[in-house]
Amino acid sequence: MSYLTSLQTKTKLPDGPQTPGIILVIQSLIDSFGLLEKNQEKYGDIFYVPESSMFPSCVIFSDPKAIEKVFTADPSVFDIGADPSAPVRALLGDNSLPVIEGVRHQKQRKLLMPPFHGKRIANYSQTMIEITNEVISQWKVGQTIHIHDYTTEIALRIILRTVFGLDEGEKYDHLREILLDWLEIFTSPWKSMFLFVPALQKDLGSWTPWAKFVRQRQIILEILQTEIDRRRENPDTLGEDILSLLLTASDESGEQMNDDEIRDELLTILYAGHESTASTLAWTFYWLHSLPAVGAKLKTELDSLDKNADLITINKLPYLNAVISETLRMNPVEAIVGRQLKEPFELMGYEFAPGTSLFPSIYLTHQREDLYPEPKKFKPERFLERQFSRYEFIPFGGGHRRCLGDAFAVFEMKLILATILSQVELELLDRRPPKSVRRGLTFTASGGIRMAVKSKKITG
Repeated sequence: MSYLTSLQTKTKLPDGPQTPGIILVIQSLIDSFGLLEKNQEKYGDIFYVPESSMFPSCVIFSDPKAIEKVFTADPSVFDIGADPSAPVRALLGDNSLPVIEGVRHQKQRKLLMPPFHGKRIANYSQTMIEITNEVISQWKVGQTIHIHDYTTEIALRIILRTVFGLDEGEKYDHLREILLDWLEIFTSPWKSMFLFVPALQKDLGSWTPWAKFVRQRQIILEILQTEIDRRRENPDTLGEDILSLLLTASDESGEQMNDDEIRDELLTILYAGHESTASTLAWTFYWLHSLPAVGAKLKTELDSLDKNADLITINKLPYLNAVISETLRMNPVEAIVGRQLKEPFELMGYEFAPGTSLFPSIYLTHQREDLYPEPKKFKPERFLERQFSRYEFIPFGGGHRRCLGDAFAVFEMKLILATILSQVELELLDRRPPKSVRRGLTFTASGGIRMAVKSKKITG
């Protein structure tokens, strides 16, 4: 009998589903949020999933005090874990910040932090506005659009320009096309299964999704390496873009990130930096246009701005911030965040053995009636009436593994939203509420949210 089995046998554990691992994976791929709610309703604020051939034992919970205990615990208590991080490793590589740990994680996080905070973000603001205007200038009055397609286009262009300093041109177009094609591989729950079931990760020919994914990922890495080599050989080409900053960043001892680390981090930024932003913005447009009173209130706030209002003023608009926050609460791009135990850990009266994965649930926490009365209703006002703690509102995770680009993403979403709403009037065509569906590692609105362009203040 293993140590884990021995300890868990002697210790009372929370109740939880006894469903076979492969069935749980399928259920989670089809309807993760629904499955979480079903289990919480049946088992309570904490439930335990036994070890299976698919994954190690795990515990899922939404109590803010338990989340605080996990997020504030000594990082040495946890391991990122091979099994919980497998989908991320498969997509983004072994050197990506979400899958490394210990001293290496602390060092790399510190080197990556400057481009995503403070004045650096403001330096990218004009680029964000210019790209948004470039994209919406193509819209025609009367045109039907899927707003998610365009929030994706805007967010991807911003990432390409801020990360690589790449503007329109052959190199830009090539990388953009390859990235879009790569990201389309796992757009459905069934295709996403390849990320979560290692047995499916086999190259059985160019027609299989996994083979196509591996080949395209390699092409992207080769493009990134070529650009890294070009910058290293020509230091005069270094600029204010994130790649340039990573190539010159060093720790206290003067040590820099190696090429493998930089490539995997660039891939992570490319994926996470636009996918979550695009999905959140698409949901925001849905809520603003399905609830006209909310849309009108935000429009009034934006119209009240002075013509020469600076970006700091826009960033501090209270209702704009509340709308973004409520969207992140209602429609998080991730369902859970994970830690795997290295040593025994007590939580909510239970003792969990090493090897157990702890999963604070973003979705379930945001749906708590005691925190968010009428949680199924979109009510931005709740963020004006109360300040939620970092353990009650967790769209970007928390603790020493909180998403590094959170401030960048929120600032970007505010500028894009304000730019579009101030110049274009849209009409929601999808009256049936969309569902959150899996798209690779994240969740987005089903159907892409169909809208019509009613009027514009700009030509095009």
